[in-house]
Amino acid sequence: MTRSYVQKLSTILLDAITDKDPLVQEQVCSALCALGESQPEEALRACEEHLRLHEKLAHPYRTMILRAMETVVSNHISELDKDMARAVILLASSEMTKAKDLVWDWQQAASNVLVAVGKQFISTVMEEMLSKLQPGALPHYFVVRTLANLSVSNAFGMVPFLTSILNTMLPMLGTAKHDTTREVLCYALQHFSEGTLEYLANLDQAPDPTVRKDAFASPMSSAYDILFQQWLQSREAKLRLAVVQALGPMSNLMPSEKLEEQLPKLLPGVLTLYKRHAETCHVSKSLGQILEAAVSVGSRTLDVQLDSLLAALHAQICVPVESTSPLVMSNQKEVLRCFTVLARYSPDRLLAFLLPRLDSSTERSRMGTLHVLRHAINSAAAQMEVKKPFILSAMRLPLLDTNSKVKRAVVQVISAMAHHGYLEQPGGEALVEYLVQQCALPPEVEKDGVSETGWPDLQREQPQTAGPSSEELPADSVRAVSVRTLYLVSTTVDRMSDVLWPYLLEFVTPVRFTGALTPLCRSLMHLAQKRQEAAPGALLIQYDGNVTLPSPYAIATRLLAVSSSPYHGDGRGAASLGLLNVLHRDIHPLLGQRWATTIPLLLEYLDEHSADTLSQKEWEEKLLVFLRDTLAAVSDNTWVCQLSLEMCKQLPCYNGTPQEKPHPLALLQNFLYRCVGTTLGAASSKDVVKKHLRELLETARYQEEAEHEGLACCFGICAISHLDDTLTQLEDFVRSDVFRKSTGIFNIFKDRSEVEAEKAKGALMLCYGHVAARAPRELVLARAESDILRNMFQCFSTKDPALKLCLVQSVCMVCQAIRSSAQASCFHFAQKAELVAQMMEFIRAEPSDCLRSPIRKKAMLACTYLVPLEPALEEQVRADMVHGCLQSVMAVLPEPEGDDDHQEPLYLDTMQALEDLLTSLLQRDMTPQGLQVMVEHLSPWIKSPRGHERVRALALSSCLLQHFLEHLHVSALVPFHNLGLLIGLFSPRCADLWPATRQEAVSCVHSLLYLQLGYEGFARDYRDDAVERLLVLKGGLVHSDPATLFHTCHSIAQIIAKRLPPNQLISLLLTLFEGLGDSDKNCSRAASVMINCLLKERGHLLQEKVPEIVSVLRSKLQETWEEHVRQATQYSVSLLASQHCEAVVSSLLGSPLPFDSQTCILWRALAVEPSITAQVLELLLQKMSRDVPFKESRAFLLSSCPGRVATLLPLAATCALSEVTSVAASAPAVLELYPQLFAALLLRVSCTLGVQLPRTLQAKERRATGLALASRNLDPCSSAVDTLQVMLLRGGSEDVVQCVELGGGWESLRTSTGHEEGVARLASAMAKFAGPRLPLVMKALLCTHSSVYEVQRVTSTAFLAELLNSSVVKDLMLLESLLDNLAARQKDTCASVRRLVLRGLANIASGSPDKVRAHGPQLLTSMISGLDDGDDPQSLVALEAMLGLAKLLGLVEPWDLRSVLLHVAVRIRPFFDSVGWAGAGGHHGPPQTHSQPGHPGTCFLALLPLPLSLSSTCTLGPRSCVTIAPSLGPLGGSCRLPSWRKRHVPTSLASLSSLLQEKMDFRSASICLFGHLNKACHGNCEDIFLEQVIGGLVPLLLHLQDPQASVAGACKFALRMCGPNLEREDLAEAFQKHLQEGRGLHFGEFLNTTCKHLMRHFPDLLGRLVSTSLFYFKSSWEDVRAAAPMLTGFLVLHVEPEHRQQVDLEQLLAALQLLLKDPAPAVRMKAAETLGRLVKFA
Repeated sequence: MTRSYVQKLSTILLDAITDKDPLVQEQVCSALCALGESQPEEALRACEEHLRLHEKLAHPYRTMILRAMETVVSNHISELDKDMARAVILLASSEMTKAKDLVWDWQQAASNVLVAVGKQFISTVMEEMLSKLQPGALPHYFVVRTLANLSVSNAFGMVPFLTSILNTMLPMLGTAKHDTTREVLCYALQHFSEGTLEYLANLDQAPDPTVRKDAFASPMSSAYDILFQQWLQSREAKLRLAVVQALGPMSNLMPSEKLEEQLPKLLPGVLTLYKRHAETCHVSKSLGQILEAAVSVGSRTLDVQLDSLLAALHAQICVPVESTSPLVMSNQKEVLRCFTVLARYSPDRLLAFLLPRLDSSTERSRMGTLHVLRHAINSAAAQMEVKKPFILSAMRLPLLDTNSKVKRAVVQVISAMAHHGYLEQPGGEALVEYLVQQCALPPEVEKDGVSETGWPDLQREQPQTAGPSSEELPADSVRAVSVRTLYLVSTTVDRMSDVLWPYLLEFVTPVRFTGALTPLCRSLMHLAQKRQEAAPGALLIQYDGNVTLPSPYAIATRLLAVSSSPYHGDGRGAASLGLLNVLHRDIHPLLGQRWATTIPLLLEYLDEHSADTLSQKEWEEKLLVFLRDTLAAVSDNTWVCQLSLEMCKQLPCYNGTPQEKPHPLALLQNFLYRCVGTTLGAASSKDVVKKHLRELLETARYQEEAEHEGLACCFGICAISHLDDTLTQLEDFVRSDVFRKSTGIFNIFKDRSEVEAEKAKGALMLCYGHVAARAPRELVLARAESDILRNMFQCFSTKDPALKLCLVQSVCMVCQAIRSSAQASCFHFAQKAELVAQMMEFIRAEPSDCLRSPIRKKAMLACTYLVPLEPALEEQVRADMVHGCLQSVMAVLPEPEGDDDHQEPLYLDTMQALEDLLTSLLQRDMTPQGLQVMVEHLSPWIKSPRGHERVRALALSSCLLQHFLEHLHVSALVPFHNLGLLIGLFSPRCADLWPATRQEAVSCVHSLLYLQLGYEGFARDYRDDAVERLLVLKGGLVHSDPATLFHTCHSIAQIIAKRLPPNQLISLLLTLFEGLGDSDKNCSRAASVMINCLLKERGHLLQEKVPEIVSVLRSKLQETWEEHVRQATQYSVSLLASQHCEAVVSSLLGSPLPFDSQTCILWRALAVEPSITAQVLELLLQKMSRDVPFKESRAFLLSSCPGRVATLLPLAATCALSEVTSVAASAPAVLELYPQLFAALLLRVSCTLGVQLPRTLQAKERRATGLALASRNLDPCSSAVDTLQVMLLRGGSEDVVQCVELGGGWESLRTSTGHEEGVARLASAMAKFAGPRLPLVMKALLCTHSSVYEVQRVTSTAFLAELLNSSVVKDLMLLESLLDNLAARQKDTCASVRRLVLRGLANIASGSPDKVRAHGPQLLTSMISGLDDGDDPQSLVALEAMLGLAKLLGLVEPWDLRSVLLHVAVRIRPFFDSVGWAGAGGHHGPPQTHSQPGHPGTCFLALLPLPLSLSSTCTLGPRSCVTIAPSLGPLGGSCRLPSWRKRHVPTSLASLSSLLQEKMDFRSASICLFGHLNKACHGNCEDIFLEQVIGGLVPLLLHLQDPQASVAGACKFALRMCGPNLEREDLAEAFQKHLQEGRGLHFGEFLNTTCKHLMRHFPDLLGRLVSTSLFYFKSSWEDVRAAAPMLTGFLVLHVEPEHRQQVDLEQLLAALQLLLKDPAPAVRMKAAETLGRLVKFA
């Protein structure tokens, strides 16, 4: 490629650099860089020339070019020759110094170019720079800055020049007056010094190893005098910072004598800057460099300044860090670096300064001091080694600090000390104890955004954190760090092993360290395991000399107790058990083998559960089993007694401790009580047992109710093995000297408060209860009344609720123990009646409207256990018991919605207790009479006006009946005499307002019917089909739909009628009659439904009663308008119509519209008698069809706006049809007239679209709607649609109605826009679900092709067309006649009819695909004729033809298709690009029109791509409005509209633009059809069609970015189909991979892959593809315009350079140059990107 091309490409890009969009500028810059990657010198030369020739180019654009040059130079510095480098250097130097004033971005960019070149051509750059650096004259700002940057980027090349540079610059320091000049000179001195130090540090690699530091001492000394003495005093902050940044590295090059001399001034001068600057990072960094320089020369002056240095640095480290910015964090790092230097220089002075500040009054000072101390311990370990005792002593004060931040800092210091051996020194134990104390802090939620320590941690062992803030840190942050620290110190610091073991064991047993148990146990386990590995078989704990260590009993007790809350405290259960397992040998030598089996099982159980799933009761029981196994394994009474003693000692440790969340320590105490009881039960020494039990009674905290349960459990568990001793201790405790003066048992509490006395009584009552519950059953009966209940009775007079609860709970346990005894049946409970009375007293004392405590539940449970015991209760006592319990529970108000759910379990338990009590009472009298007695108790609640009471009553009734049924024993066939009464009570409740009541009522009826079957002699396991159906009906009662409820009630009544004995029928009816007056209207209606059903099903049994019953029901319903009133009225009208049908119909049709509710009832009555229903329907069809459906209004006749008014008679007939067919009895007549009704109503719907009501009816409808009187919508169309639905339902086509409803078809039928879709859905549903009815329906509709009403022709055609979409037409042999009828309609004057005909013909592809080949020529001819339809101004017929062809192509004969393949392809191509073409003169306007001689009005789209393999004129599809100019088509040729079509061509730009905006469907359909054409040709693609495939690639690829998703989807499909025809497997695979349906497309990646394959297999197509894409550069769619250059760029990217001759680069560059001026930034970006790729041809 010639140089001129590269220059031209560069010129285009450089001209585009002035784009206003920053993103486009960046893309142009990237393109220039891409050009530079290929031709670096040419690109640099072009940039250099452009900048040189365009002197007036604004500096922002010059900056972009210079940035591109810098990138090219940096990447290709080794490829540049000296001439090019010199040119670039001269240009950059000129650009940098052209403006005397500072223009930062521009001059910085130029400076960067010089720095980049200087990495290779340092001499040339320095030659140029030194020419700008003349003695006596201040240089340009960026000349100095460039020299400074060069000294860092190329130190080896720059340092040799520094001497001369410094000699030139030093005189300038005194002449520099402006702050900016001084700043840059400081910047230069800083970088000169840094570069020199780097050079000196790497002398072994330097080109001149003779360079010495002394060579720079004098210049730096001179520069120092000016900078420090003059410039540092400036008022300008930036200058002061620049000076101090320079002084740091300069101090390392100054003579040592000069530095020593200046330190007394230099250090204070630098320190003063801390007060004058907010950002002190640079000050701290410079100070650190100065300190390092001072230490390196052995300065003695530093001692004098040390105090002030330490004070200033300490103040810096104590500054609160409010930000996490890099500068702030860097300052902290640099300050610590200074402390490191001072710590190594003078550790004594540093500690003398720091340690007193540990007692500072300010938090920041204490934290800062600790932070520095930790840093010094880590960074100056050697110097601090001898200071360990001093530091440990000083740490006593911080250990007392209560501030959370300080605590965390102390923990971090302890961590550092542990790593360096401090904790091994005397006094280290205090630090370990402190660490454990912090681990025991209660966990709290940390605050978001608050740092935990407030200090940046620069050590490897601690995470980095933010600085201190004024907010107090949460305790959990301290705890979390302490836990991590303890574990890390235990596991990673080997030297700490002897320090921590066994010392950490001392913290296991104290309760105050409970929070630290988990980390303690884990650390101890690790330490113990290490010791076991070191000395297998040896004891881990040596008690010799370790008197402070806890005993094995104490350790075992403590770890077992805390394991009861296993997930609390970060999983202390697993940790405690694990430590127990490790210490098994030290606990007892015999436990190793047993614990090796049991403890892993416990740990596995914990792993299988979580805090949410674990059953606390089950877990504690497992631990108690573990304890019993342990005691059995040891089998040593002395050891057991010692363990029990330790357990008793630890019990008080939990007294008065704060509660942990969510588990209080009281839970641990209660569990420990159970452990005590278990241990005492295993002890064989009775003296020990008695002693401990007595002590427990004497020391128990009775005022703590939480402790009552634990104490009682302890006594109960102990009583398993020591019942006599346990009861004796309880009795002795009562009779002890303490109570000798008392007149009653519990007067021992007279010196205490009454409340405490009541609580103590409650605890003792619980003890008695648990003793009775746990003790051996064979021993309980003898002790129950004499030893246990005797003491309980003396407390029943209490008013204290807590004591009451304890009493009833204990009574429950005693009664349950008695009942569960094997001798219970022989036991005579003398105190039974007295206990029952006392329990009922407790129940009556409870509030009846709410549940406050479980007292009534427990009391009812006690009564339940008492009922079966002998002697039996008197009848009145039983009645009072039932009444009292029902009154106490049933009236309790339900909890409001949204309240706490804590009452719900109590309510459920209370209801269960009541149910158990009633069941136990019923069990005593299992007879029908006994059952009726129980139901009579519940009857008032069953009929209660309050819903919650009815629910509870029905639920209890259901349970009682179920129990009665399950325990039914019939010795002889006896009648169930009260069955009718009971069913009459329950059955109306099947329609109760409350769903639960309804279901329970069905359950009651179900049980009653099975009871009747049982009394009739059927076996218990017999299942009756009719009765079992009740359970099915029960599920339908969940919903509250009235129709469903009453239908279900009717079904229930039918079942009752089948199974009810005749002698029970009248009692049932009389009971139901009473139910008509029920306060619940639903139940009243249900009673009427059941009465009617019973009369219908069993009325023949009540012949003499029928007149009376019907009369009663009719009169009631006439007054109240209930269902049986309607029944009577319908019967009367039906009788009248059987004699005078036509007169009745005519009279009813004369009723005013809309029909009121009574008129509707009368219409529905005509369908009651099947013999007259068909006659009524025929009359109504005649009335509806013979009269005109509408009349044109006067407004319509006088104007162009439609205005049609419905006629009254057809409207009334339509409404009447709806009422008649809505009755189930009309079904036979509807089936007989099904075709006539369907066709007439469907055509009625079409004729009423948009038809209005007469004005009089409109006013009446509005009034009726306002008064809620209208029974239906009177809108003509809606009423017709509703009637059609009702007719279909009554005709057995429920599936049709449901199917249409699911698709929204009924609503569509009502609207003009959706009518066709609604008809299609209806036809589809009919074909699917009503196929056998279609022949007659079709016959009725075929004759409508000659209807005078166009809308009827459209509706019938739409229906018939959709039928062809189903195979049922073929199955019914209707296909031929239907095709003939549709073919006859193809010439209809209505375009909609013609369009629907094509749709129907295309539907054969899905309905009867096997018939397509036989009718292929006819179908293809019809479709192509549709493509050429010239009478449709909207071209919708053509659109339908394309959609139809897409469906038919795969099914027709290949020969038939081959003859029209190219023909179709040619016609659809104009539709590919419907909408979106800019005119020849602009980017966004509509296409221009050009009139040619002989063709007036012809419209040309100047840039429409149509790469067809044609050279002659071809006729296009409808409304294409296109002529291809021969000079514009890629293959030449022109396409012109036929003369007979020209009348449809728009002659104005405005109308053409409006037309093009409606073509989205055309694009989608045409592209989709193109895909189907390709699919049809797979494996047999002729060359002439292959040309169409290749010609369509570019439009398809670009329309993937079409703004319409449907078009883009069609392109995906078409491209996938094109792939095989291109006969390149990898290209086809790429299409299949990237263009999957329903998946997103990464367009850039796909286009790149496609172009790569295209250029690999079809490189000769480059020119054709590029030229085609050029036409889309002027698309009106932004995305397509952006995709077109993108396609071109990828094609160029992947083609071999030798094919460049196919591309007219001049034309392409011109087009891209135009795109660079596109108003859309995205388009300009893609154009610039493509220009960058064109460099490949350079």
